[in-house]
Amino acid sequence: MSSQLSAIELLKLGDAGRQKPWANYYWPQILGVTIGVCTGSFLNYQTRRPVFSGIQKHIIATIGFTLVLSYVQKKRDDYFAEKDAVYRHYVELHPEDFIEPARKKIGGIMEPWIPIR
Repeated sequence: MSSQLSAIELLKLGDAGRQKPWANYYWPQILGVTIGVCTGSFLNYQTRRPVFSGIQKHIIATIGFTLVLSYVQKKRDDYFAEKDAVYRHYVELHPEDFIEPARKKIGGIMEPWIPIR
């Protein structure tokens, strides 16, 4: 995306050209498998059994944690999508509050605008 676009133009683009990081797609599965296997192993350790005995505990815990974390991720994505829609709507209704900052000219060369973080 170009830095030459105004705030309103950037909002109208939406998610075009943006991709989620790799970890954001797969974190529920990675954490679900890790926590599920560790939970089964911990329960076996606490009851003084071999670590991987009763493999059904590991499988059920893995499936359960993966489903719960996938549900939480979906709800989180829906929440942030709604929040972004509210912000986008506000900016569209009040463009006077989001005036494009003037660029400084230094020796005939336009200085690139860098947002302050």
